[in-house]
Amino acid sequence: MEQKKVKYADTLKSADTEETLDLWFYRPIGYAWALLFRRLGVRPNPVTVASIFIGITAGILFGYSDLCYNVVGMILLVVANSLDSADGQLARMTNDKTRIGRILDGMAGNLWFITIYIALCIRMQHEGLTIAIWGLGALAGASHIQQASMSDYYRNIHLYFLKGKEGSEVDRIELLVPEFKKLIWSKNFVRKFMMAVYINYTNGQESMTPKLQQFLKRVRECFGDEAPQWLRDEFRAKNISLMKYTNMLTFNTRVIALFVSLLLRKPWLYFCFEILVLNIMLIYMIVKQGRISEYFYKKLKDAPKKQ
Repeated sequence: MEQKKVKYADTLKSADTEETLDLWFYRPIGYAWALLFRRLGVRPNPVTVASIFIGITAGILFGYSDLCYNVVGMILLVVANSLDSADGQLARMTNDKTRIGRILDGMAGNLWFITIYIALCIRMQHEGLTIAIWGLGALAGASHIQQASMSDYYRNIHLYFLKGKEGSEVDRIELLVPEFKKLIWSKNFVRKFMMAVYINYTNGQESMTPKLQQFLKRVRECFGDEAPQWLRDEFRAKNISLMKYTNMLTFNTRVIALFVSLLLRKPWLYFCFEILVLNIMLIYMIVKQGRISEYFYKKLKDAPKKQ
């Protein structure tokens, strides 16, 4: 049976949430991968798993002081990210979207960078720095996890108002917990464990955004699961400026900083960039989004509830 042609544009989340470098480089490569995998009958999750192993290998190579190993690691990390792009594009191409796939996709980047932080700390200690470098690495890693989590959440909130419920991957703790409780550890250990990790991840996103949660709750009270078009349009207009920060807090900006620090043979600069520059962006993004949410909550405060 001949497979239906899927256009490149149809595999993208939205123009609002795509970064320029992704559109120029990673998404076209991911689209080519996705076409190949669809032809071979490969599902998105195995592609994600492959990206995890390639990204971890890249991280290990960054632990060597030899620049040749580092360059090979850079190439492998680019390949891993192109596969990470491909899994989402393949899922949209084949309509094969699962929560496990979303959990795996989120874990992929964390596993790459956990390996990178550990490898860099071991390397720098061997190069003569004190054990204190592990504290700097741990702080950078914790910052990274928070930055990536919040940027992912804000992008999905933007997609919810841009494309509606079906165009976003926003989840809510109140819906996840009952699903988690239905799973039996002895029968669904892996799935239940991954759900536990995902619930903790989602809980962290919600706890960091009280004003946004207040606004979203009011939207559901007034309109149900789908916001009206006027609200979606106005929210997009006010929120779109934040999308450049969500993109900078994910992969490309931090990896450019990582590669530069490796080429300069001063990997500690990457940790400083994470802790100082990217955390300032994160704080700005949280504060500004909170003000946007407060504005819309006040606008809907006196609106009648949906019957």
